[in-house]
Amino acid sequence: MVSVNERLHSVLARRGVGPEALAEACAVDPKTVGRWLGGRVPHPRHRFRAAHFLRVEEAFLWPDPLPRAGLGPGGAGAELVGTYRNRASVPRETWLTLLQEARQRIDVLVFSGTFFAQSNPHVAEMLAERAADGVRVRLCFGDPSGRTASVRGREEGIGDTLAAKIRASLTYYRSLLTEEGCEVRLHDTTLYNSLFRYDDDLLVNSHIYGRPASANPLLHLKRVDTSGWFDNYAQGFEAVWARARPWTPDQEGIAAHGQD
Repeated sequence: MVSVNERLHSVLARRGVGPEALAEACAVDPKTVGRWLGGRVPHPRHRFRAAHFLRVEEAFLWPDPLPRAGLGPGGAGAELVGTYRNRASVPRETWLTLLQEARQRIDVLVFSGTFFAQSNPHVAEMLAERAADGVRVRLCFGDPSGRTASVRGREEGIGDTLAAKIRASLTYYRSLLTEEGCEVRLHDTTLYNSLFRYDDDLLVNSHIYGRPASANPLLHLKRVDTSGWFDNYAQGFEAVWARARPWTPDQEGIAAHGQD
């Protein structure tokens, strides 16, 4: 018996796309899309068109039906929406869509996260809007005066530049400190990954020794249950967040405006 494709149903609902629009984009009859929603697996060319149109990975909508070693049904592999060779390969639209569609929480764990604001000049305003709608926003940056930022800077071969990048990045978020539902903290913890959580979507940017985060691989995970990769990374965020200290820009000499 063929099961309903809950993932396709969910993505259509999140994107506000009806079966007819998807059928038109894939050049098929709407009844064909109905069969896809009912669990039938489309032809490869239609899977590609549908995934491209809906801006998701094909493997998320139609996972490999043959279980791979260690990745059985419902296991950690089912959480993997897609992979990227490096963070710079993630489409800007993906970052914007995940932020705009968050309804419960947005958690960010980075050292400097400079790209987060530079690729979206309105990120602080957007985060404030999400918070006003009831989303809990937690941003955790490296402590520019801390030991781990200094060590990471040396490892990347940029010395004190990383601390300067953190200070510059923080200036974009000063306005959030007065917004209810928004918190900004500084950590002095070794990071093995940068994390970007939007409800049940999580982007995991690995850290490789001596290479900047932008040049390192990124995983896009979707939470399936409480025993998978997603929750392991989420628990890591909570552990760092609990030890981080609140950001106090006035006491730390952080400028009031972002850097050009």
